Amino acid sequence: ITSIMNRVRNLKNKFRNEENITDEFNYTKISADTTDNSGTVNQIMMTTNSPEDWLCFLLKLEKKGVPQMDVSLLNRLIGRYSQAVTALPAEKYSQDESYARILVRFAELKALQDPEEARDQFHLARLNCKKFAFVHVAFAQFELSQENEKKCKQILQKAVECSAVPLELLETALQNFHLKKKQLLSDEEK
Repeated sequence: ITSIMNRVRNLKNKFRNEENITDEFNYTKISADTTDNSGTVNQIMMTTNSPEDWLCFLLKLEKKGVPQMDVSLLNRLIGRYSQAVTALPAEKYSQDESYARILVRFAELKALQDPEEARDQFHLARLNCKKFAFVHVAFAQFELSQENEKKCKQILQKAVECSAVPLELLETALQNFHLKKKQLLSDEEK
């Protein structure tokens, strides 16, 4: 046990030095500096391992470019989102909005590479975080983009039936669907 504890302490010291964590962080906040992604990821996993910290880190990483235009960035993002999903147990975080946002964004990124894998990820997001309307709308938007209007409508109707919130978001998406709009929600509505 002493040997293991010494190793853990050494790893913590190594990552503390790599990330240049200051005393003010005191392991309550996570540095989202993406110059050393592995250090940041390890720091998140060794300390809080919270959806909020993961989401903050991932969104900062996304700001490095446009995944639709940069295959290298897309692959890196998919890898990091996959790590986050693996590190965060669904049974613990299914009611957490940041966790739901991670699942949805992961599915959206997968859609750029493989629509079938993306569909599986959207199913996972909807299964684990069904109380959030934006999860259902994102999945419905994906199906609409795949020209599967019937499935899109079904997803939105089931979201209403399972009382996902906010209801207004679902109503707006359904209204836009019936108006044959390509986007279920405008940027302002999102």
